[in-house]
Amino acid sequence: MARPIARWGAALGLGALWWWAVLRLALVPGAGALEAGVVAGGWGLSLLPVHCVPKSRAVGALDPRRWARAWRAGRVRRLGPATKASPHHRSDAGSAPW
Repeated sequence: MARPIARWGAALGLGALWWWAVLRLALVPGAGALEAGVVAGGWGLSLLPVHCVPKSRAVGALDPRRWARAWRAGRVRRLGPATKASPHHRSDAGSAPW
């Protein structure tokens, strides 16, 4: 129970500090670099991707070692021809149809 209370207390305290710096920077003509630094730092923290998870734990993530295993196995599975480009014409093949 102490962890959630501590988290909420830290969030409210830092939020109050950030709003104090914003209001002081906007309303007080003598506000300086300290307030600007607090405001910029708080804004920068808001840009962090806090809802991201490591790739290995993401839903539907593939194992990153799968390429190493495929390389060691030496098997390459082709799904069709290597290319869809037209084959080169031989010199005695005549002109192209177009």
